[in-house]
Amino acid sequence: MNQGISIVRPFDPSPITTLLCDADDNLFPSERPAFAASVEVINRFLARFGVPAPFTAEELRKKAVGKNFRSTALDLAVASEVPMDQARDELEDWVRQEREEVTAYLAATLKPDPQVLEPLRDLASRYALTAVSSSAIKRLEACFTATGLDPLIPVAVRFSAEDSLPVPTSKPDPAVYLHAGQVLGIAAEQGLAIEDSVAGVTSAVAAGYLTVGNLMFVPNDERRCRSEELIDSGAAAITESWRALADVLMLSTVTGGGAPVR
Repeated sequence: MNQGISIVRPFDPSPITTLLCDADDNLFPSERPAFAASVEVINRFLARFGVPAPFTAEELRKKAVGKNFRSTALDLAVASEVPMDQARDELEDWVRQEREEVTAYLAATLKPDPQVLEPLRDLASRYALTAVSSSAIKRLEACFTATGLDPLIPVAVRFSAEDSLPVPTSKPDPAVYLHAGQVLGIAAEQGLAIEDSVAGVTSAVAAGYLTVGNLMFVPNDERRCRSEELIDSGAAAITESWRALADVLMLSTVTGGGAPVR
């Protein structure tokens, strides 16, 4: 590890014009508070179909990180042998409930973080900043406003796997990254994705983007395992902070072993 970043697969950042940033637990620490609110809805959803054992917020986080509520609810319904026709008929009402409750909770919980804002301002002087997320646009709006990120990544360059696609398609499917690239008009080599989850890295890599795994908001006791998982999923580098990543990207070339070269 060199100043908080490890280069696993050497790359030249000079063609990169655009940073495609996952949102939850990448730009702000939203996963834990989101799951604290979401677990209440998921447990009501499962109880509706006779599943008696409720999840804790931490259990749900470990099962669902990187996915949206729709995908998580369907996956858990299948695992619990819920009749899928009935679950699908009611799913959109549950998606709406979860979105409203989680969005309100995040808006009241998240705060601006200088350790994110300052390096992103530096990066914005050289790169176009965008967001590519599995979360709904309304949730993203609440989070970006609460954390002071609106000026750096405005609504027009936020892409949601829930709302930006003709059919909602959560990561690890690459659909939202492919859509973002088409709208932005960039080739794969012009984009760098920054992701904290296996689903996110898998999605970005499948869309052809060089990808960095970000451990900044990953719990300390999960970092070693998560780092290995992100590398196995195709991440070219692992960073421990936005500051470390910004310091490397503001240089011209990156080589192996975590050492940037001017």
